[in-house]
This record gives sequence, structure tokens and C-alpha cells, in this order.
Amino acid sequence: MKSLLLALMLFASSALAQHKSADGSDAERKDLGTALAEAGSSPIEFMRALEGHLAKYPMTEHRAEIERAMVKSAIEAKDDSRIALYGEKVLARENGDLQILDRVARALLTSDNKENAEKALDYARRYQTGVQALRDKPAPGQVSAGKWQDELDRGIARALVLEARATGNLGKAEEAATLAQRSYDSYPTAEGAREIGRWLARAGKSMEAVEHIADAFTIEDPKSTEIDRGKDRMRMGELYTKANGSEKGLGDIILQAYDRSNALIAARVAKLRALDPNASAQKVLEFTVPGVSGDSLSLSSLRGKTVVLDFWATWCGPCRAQHPLYEKVQEKFKNQPDVVFLAIDTDEDRSLVAPFLAAQHWTSRVYFEAGLQHALEISSIPTTIIVDRNGQIASRIGFIPDRFVDMLTDRIQQTLKN
Repeated sequence: MKSLLLALMLFASSALAQHKSADGSDAERKDLGTALAEAGSSPIEFMRALEGHLAKYPMTEHRAEIERAMVKSAIEAKDDSRIALYGEKVLARENGDLQILDRVARALLTSDNKENAEKALDYARRYQTGVQALRDKPAPGQVSAGKWQDELDRGIARALVLEARATGNLGKAEEAATLAQRSYDSYPTAEGAREIGRWLARAGKSMEAVEHIADAFTIEDPKSTEIDRGKDRMRMGELYTKANGSEKGLGDIILQAYDRSNALIAARVAKLRALDPNASAQKVLEFTVPGVSGDSLSLSSLRGKTVVLDFWATWCGPCRAQHPLYEKVQEKFKNQPDVVFLAIDTDEDRSLVAPFLAAQHWTSRVYFEAGLQHALEISSIPTTIIVDRNGQIASRIGFIPDRFVDMLTDRIQQTLKN
């Protein structure tokens, strides 16, 4: 949160520093700078400072930028009232910010108000359209094809859940249940299953609702809290007891739901892995990296060894400067089979790599990053990652040419001692 606030403060200050306010003076810039400085790192005070500024300077030419800063800050602070208030202002001017569309729809649906439901339904549909449009575009940055497909499916599911809630709040329970089922079919989440159960129960289909709430109860979903699961348990008990007079037999339904939801998720993971072996990879040794020569390497096969990952690219001057230093370290450990050196290329255009290696006469084992760069949050290259024998990140080194050889050597040796 502090990093976002700092970024917003710098943005607001710099924007007004470069332009004068409507009355031709720099009073607006000075007032905003003072207010933001007094707000410190408090998100509430930060938003109040911007609100006070808009009240004092209603004709400011920077209203659009300030309102966008307000909604982004409100999202971070989970302030639903401000998300809705300023998000709707931003969306009246813009159409494509998916995060704002999602969060404004959710904020509006915190109540059962029908006017809010109608607006939320419109935003949710716009959100769904925006996500669907991304299917025709390549995965951004270093995101793998499998992870990109997974995120888009999840985005469609989120949009359909919002549409279901809004539709149900408008009095159309069965239509809402159908939309929620489409969400669950797109990506099986506890939220989607719970939404199906909610509207089936409203439609009077209690036992069908119990089965879906049981799915929500049994799915391991990081977005589903223990409080959510506690509510699921209570709601299942209420509906089942109402239909059957007691909870006898409910446990069997929960066990069936556990088997059903786990089989569904396993099938989805298997399908994604067929498309991309790294689709569900999170830890470094869970990745499989394709080699420049056409082979591939499962990093899990290196467990028990110290693995040195050198992230580089053909266009990177510092990478070329560091490579001879990297080779010096590699030479020191050439007789130690428990130390493995891998050069991880991050070029978006992979066709450039083989010709580059031939021209430069590099002999390192070179593999493509295949999602590792994103997973390890590598924002600059060259970066060298050392993975210890337990598969944990032991060290991270940037471009430090004067000390690189000694530093990398020492840190490798440290992993061998542990």
C-alpha cells in the first residue's frame, strides 16, 4: 500500500508541477503538495486530501487524473463506497480498465439495491467483453501461454459471477443460477459454486443448492476464507435440515462434493499442462524450461544440487559484459557435479538466440525462461539466481562487475556448506 501511495503522490505532484491551474497561478500545485505531505502514508488521509483538493479546485484540469488516483487508492484500501463513487466517474470517461470495471461492479453489489444491480450488470458485461477481447492477443511480457489461458478463463468466471449476482438482485433467480453455472464451467471456484447455490436456494431448489454449496465448501480456493467456508457449512446445514428434518446424510454429500470438485480441478490442471507444462508451476523447481537446441529440462531433476540461473537477453549490453565473468565462476566449479549452471534467455523473439550464441561462441547451457522470469519477479537483467539443494532461493545478484566473480563464488560455496 505504501508503494502505491508514494507513486500516486509523485504522480499528482508532478502532474501539477508541469501545468498551472485554471486561474493561472501555482496555488493549486502548492496546496496539493502540502495536503499530500500532511497525509503521510495513511490511505484514508491520502484520499481525504485529494477530495479536499477537488472541493477547493472544482475546475481543475487534472480532475480526471486525480479521480483515477482516488479509485486506485480506494481499491487498495478496500473502500467500497469510494470505489463506486470515483470508479463510476472514471468509467464514464474510459471503457477499458478491467480492474476498475471488476471492482466497481463488486462494490455496487455489496447491497441488494436494484439500481446498483443494473449498473453492476452493465459493468460486469463490459468486463467480460474486455477479457474476451484479450483471447485474440498474445500473452503479455513473460507470461506463459498456459498461465495466460488460465487467467483469461478465471477472468471470464469472475465476470459471470458478477453478472449472476446482479441478475439475481434484479429478481431473476433461475437466470442468475444459470449464469453462475457458466462461471463455474469456465473456471471452477468456490465463489462460482457458492453463487449457484445462492440462487438455486432462492428458486426453491434446496437440495440442488446444498450440492453446489458443498462444492464451494470443499474447493481449495485462496480467495475463499475460513469465514466463507464457515458460512457455507451453516447454510448447507440449514437447507439440508429444512428439507430432511436433520443433518443425517449431509456428510455423504460433502464427501461426494470433495471427490467431484477435486476431479474437476485435476482435469483442468491436466488440460493446461498439456498446453503448457508450467501452467501450474509456482516454485522454481516445478518449472520445465525448453532448450535452444530443442530439448527441455525439468528443473525438478536438479533437486539436491546447487543451481545457478543466469537471466540474460541478446539485446542486453551488461549481459554480454558479465558473461565472461560468469564463465570464470563456472570454470571454478567444473569438477563439481552438484553445482549446475544454466543460462536463461529472456528474449521475446526466440529466433534471435541461436544465431547470437553461434556468433558469440558461447558454450553455456541455454534455455528459454518459460515463465520463470515472472515467477521469480525479475525486473532487470542480468540477474543471477542461486537455488540451494532444497530448491529454495539462496541468493540474488544484479550487475556488479567489479565484485561479481568473488560474490557469486562465495554464495555458491555457502549453499554447499548448508
